[in-house]
Amino acid sequence: MVLNISVIDVIDIILVAIILFQLYKLIRGTAALSIFIGIFIIYMFWLIVKALNMELIGALMGQVIGVGVIALIVVFQQEVRRFLLVIGNRYMNRRRFSFGKLFSSVEEETGSLIEAEEIVRAAESMASKKTGALIVIGRKSSLDIYSEGGERIDAKISAELLETIFFKNSPLHDGAVLIEDGKIFAARCPLPITDRVSLPPKYGMRHRAAIGISEHTDSLVVVVSEESGAITVADAGDVKDNITPNELRQILLKEKI
Repeated sequence: MVLNISVIDVIDIILVAIILFQLYKLIRGTAALSIFIGIFIIYMFWLIVKALNMELIGALMGQVIGVGVIALIVVFQQEVRRFLLVIGNRYMNRRRFSFGKLFSSVEEETGSLIEAEEIVRAAESMASKKTGALIVIGRKSSLDIYSEGGERIDAKISAELLETIFFKNSPLHDGAVLIEDGKIFAARCPLPITDRVSLPPKYGMRHRAAIGISEHTDSLVVVVSEESGAITVADAGDVKDNITPNELRQILLKEKI
């Protein structure tokens, strides 16, 4: 028996693998992963039943599979919403092309160095004082929709301003600071909370919000713990704990924040 595999077949397999991997990334650590595995097992059982020509149970399973799409939408409504957000938000570039950018690479690099240093100084100072902070740094995804319910600032990034915002008696200290295009875009912004159930107990609402916004967008999120003063970075749902100010500096400079 000779298998005829064309280029289209290879592309088809690769695309299915990518979709399944992205789906796994969206639901890993959540209760939806167990549900998905259960549905997958039922589907594989149905394929075996069809291959063995077991007509009665095959007909019953076929009816279940037939209405399964509606059931999947109901069960996975949060994951479907998140998947659509990833497609519509994460991969849509909010920056516009301009000829000026072709001749401003040195200025932009210098600006990134200064801005990264201001964020590091603020994080280091707040960590030493155990001042809680949640800083969302935009990349390509637009953070505009997450500024609703917050306060627009549009101010230059400075360590002093960030510390003032997160000072415990400040009216802006609750919620997140959003940074876009080298500016503090908004403060006191509510963020979506991750629905992952396998997070360590030490993660409070700030950390859960940081993971949540990093799952919904391609943002880099810096968290300073109010309890321990530890600095944490969340990126695409992944978390780096207890990083030093110098490690934070390297991360920000690598991303050209």
